[in-house]
Amino acid sequence: MKVVLFCGGYGTRMQSGPGDVPKPMQLVGPRPLLWHVMRYYAYFGHRDFVLCLGYGAHHIKEFFLGYEESASNDFVLHDGVVDLLSTDISDWRITFVHTGINSPIGERLRRVRAYLEGEEMFLANYADVLTDAPLPDIIDRFAASDAGASMMIVPPPATFHCVELGSAGLVSGITPVSEMPLWANGGYFALRQEVFEHLPENGDLVADGCAELAKRGRLLAYPHRGYWRPTDTIKERIALNEAYARGEKPWALWENDRVPVG
Repeated sequence: MKVVLFCGGYGTRMQSGPGDVPKPMQLVGPRPLLWHVMRYYAYFGHRDFVLCLGYGAHHIKEFFLGYEESASNDFVLHDGVVDLLSTDISDWRITFVHTGINSPIGERLRRVRAYLEGEEMFLANYADVLTDAPLPDIIDRFAASDAGASMMIVPPPATFHCVELGSAGLVSGITPVSEMPLWANGGYFALRQEVFEHLPENGDLVADGCAELAKRGRLLAYPHRGYWRPTDTIKERIALNEAYARGEKPWALWENDRVPVG
């Protein structure tokens, strides 16, 4: 299945200084966040990517045009020649499409529709969230349904607490938001061509497309209570890098299943 990745937003909450490095290109270990998301899909056999570019597009293009396999793969160096022992992206197909600097997500998807022609179903992602969700199960459940879209949902990640008030202003209970019977958009989608029927010009994938499908009973939810980490802020990025340094990488399902060089 083709995988559409939305990687053209400003990511203003992620900026820590001057420059125009887009959020998906912020490093997690030796590789950008975008690479980790793509590697997750590739692990499950989905290696045909459509990148919806915008802000900082040249950073993404330059990264892949000058890709260094040796940064994350073992190799043998002899007589000035590098022999890779494994590879990351040799079997990936990546389509780079500039979808506008200020385009909302729905409009970015509309602008790559031509590259999805003939695809009954395809995958989509914000390119800034890591997870260990069982992608084959997500796809199988969606394929078995007649829904127009599937959205992975997760417990809200907020650290706030909900306060229940009793009489006379006395607090009767305190519950972490993550333990409330609430679900948040997890950013991992499986879509059918039907979604385009509900995306207006300059519309949003969730607020317009998914919301309209939900009204029609055509939106399938996939609850996931496992590992899921957003990287919307500098604090979240730092925490992710610290976890990576400790060897805590639940999303890196591929690390014990290297792709051999043919």
